[in-house]
Amino acid sequence: MTRPSATIHRFQASLFPVNAYLIEAADSVVAVDATLGVSDGRALRAHANGLGKPFAGVIVTHAHPDHYGAVGALVDGTNVPIVAMAGTDAAIRRDDAAKEQILRPMFGNEWAAARTFPNRVARDGERVTLGDVTLRGVDVGPAESPHDSWWLLEDDGPPMAFVGDLIYSHMHSYLADGFYEEWLANLERAKRELPADATLHMGHGAPAKGLGLIDWQAGYIRHFLDEMASARRKGLDGDALAAEVTARMRAFLESDDLLFLLTLSVAPMLGVLRGRGIAT
Repeated sequence: MTRPSATIHRFQASLFPVNAYLIEAADSVVAVDATLGVSDGRALRAHANGLGKPFAGVIVTHAHPDHYGAVGALVDGTNVPIVAMAGTDAAIRRDDAAKEQILRPMFGNEWAAARTFPNRVARDGERVTLGDVTLRGVDVGPAESPHDSWWLLEDDGPPMAFVGDLIYSHMHSYLADGFYEEWLANLERAKRELPADATLHMGHGAPAKGLGLIDWQAGYIRHFLDEMASARRKGLDGDALAAEVTARMRAFLESDDLLFLLTLSVAPMLGVLRGRGIAT
């Protein structure tokens, strides 16, 4: 049966710089991720309602709070499926109390008083149909976050891949969770498994057609690790280490887009490298 091409709407949050997406099919609308703050979750839902079709559910790509924090505001008043890989769901639930301690002082009431978690878990390779939208999920485990996935839209249009934060669109990246080896391995997997002509819909930055950004993202991660090692050889630590690595990464990518995420990653990554005996 022919499945007409869906329309993809990119939603750029105001509170915190992150994307969510609405997939508009013939008879329903599905969200991919939900942003961080309550007001953006409500705005995303209003956008979905404005399309004039039933809101059929949410896919959560990975375990970071800027992708699940506003799910409650997005689904308010409905009982739609909220779908994530089992590992993503487990990581969200495990880490949510710690995120509360971090994010409540930063965002106040914009961080939902009680977060809404996935209510349906998916398996690697499973096809999930919400309304008349079907996506196939690929479970990749730890990568940019403690548990990541990507989702391929299954219709008769050009290939569309929702990759969460596995790939950033020429922006500084968050490496504080420390799964750099797994992230690099999953980027290689993405090169093997994603359609060569897929449009990548990313959590940060504009969509891009083709897989060229995968190599860029891997190069960014490796360069960050090299700059960490170089700064440690100079004996730098603490704020001096963060300043040095941040400056060097700005030379690699002449942009301040999400630079704060990179700076926040330096100290946690140093702890990871020390734990592996790679840094002193």
